[in-house]
Amino acid sequence: MKKHFIRLCLLATVFALAVGSLEAQTKRPAKKRTVAGAGKKKAVTKNKAGANTAVAPVQDTTAKPPVVVLEADIKLDTPRKSLRNDAIIERNLVKDRTPLTYEHIREDDAVYRQRIWREVDVHEKMNLAFVYKATEDNGNQRFINILLSEIKRGGITAFDATVDDRFTTPMTFKQIAEGLVSKPKTIQVPDNVADPDGSKGLMRDTVIQDEFNPEAVERYMIKEEWVFDKESSRLHVRILGIAPEKTILNPDGSFRAVTPIFWVYYPDLRPMLAKYEAYNGKNFGARMSWEELFESRMFSSRIIKSTIDNPGDQFVAGYIKDPILQLLEGENIKEKVFNYEQDLWSY
Repeated sequence: MKKHFIRLCLLATVFALAVGSLEAQTKRPAKKRTVAGAGKKKAVTKNKAGANTAVAPVQDTTAKPPVVVLEADIKLDTPRKSLRNDAIIERNLVKDRTPLTYEHIREDDAVYRQRIWREVDVHEKMNLAFVYKATEDNGNQRFINILLSEIKRGGITAFDATVDDRFTTPMTFKQIAEGLVSKPKTIQVPDNVADPDGSKGLMRDTVIQDEFNPEAVERYMIKEEWVFDKESSRLHVRILGIAPEKTILNPDGSFRAVTPIFWVYYPDLRPMLAKYEAYNGKNFGARMSWEELFESRMFSSRIIKSTIDNPGDQFVAGYIKDPILQLLEGENIKEKVFNYEQDLWSY
């Protein structure tokens, strides 16, 4: 009996010690511990209910917003096709047009070669097709809009005209847009929403983008080469490149100069030009393609540079200042090329 009593006393003593230790642990203050994450550390605490609570990391409120880079762009209308036949005849031939292949000229047969640069003024009566303003199924029919649309969609490659005219430096459409309309500008204007009466003097930022004006492209430069083929006894002319020129005005609005915007390689351009028809003011149904217009020489131009007696590689305006004499010099260059062919024959 005495042994059972001793055992009960020992069990009661152990139970009392265990209860006291548990109460001491529950009264201790909660300790913070950190849990290592994937590259980040989060603070974890234990609340009264025993649940773990994650403390969000401190954020830097002084960080600057990302800088938005403004890029120049030229807004070209998306071509809208007619949902009905916009003519009294079915016009399918223009879709199948392809340029004729050039006649091959052997290097040994090219006994005479000269390069000539011409300038086409769109204000001349024979060149009105370059500024035809109508919109058709393939878009605006201005020649500059045709070129820009094809460059923007990646059909042809433009080359930097400020470097050279040998098609060495390709240009992106963004670079062309910067040259035509410049980059967007951010200016301060009154904030009429937050300050309707203007008493607070609040201002807001707004972006100004100049619009492209096709009327500013008034001239085109054409680079061509004249070759006499002794095998066929013919004088051939082949266009190498076309460059639209932008008109630069003085602050008072007077004419200052013209500068080429970009060059396009004409042999790459021919398949595309065969799909576009040029304006014919005499007969709308007898229009030719742009490729036929250039190959048939159905445009008016003046010579501004040549390789004939020009060791300094200068434009005519570089050594002749009088505009009338510049025109006469261009006619003189044309006469020299014509006389070379004529002098080969004896009558």
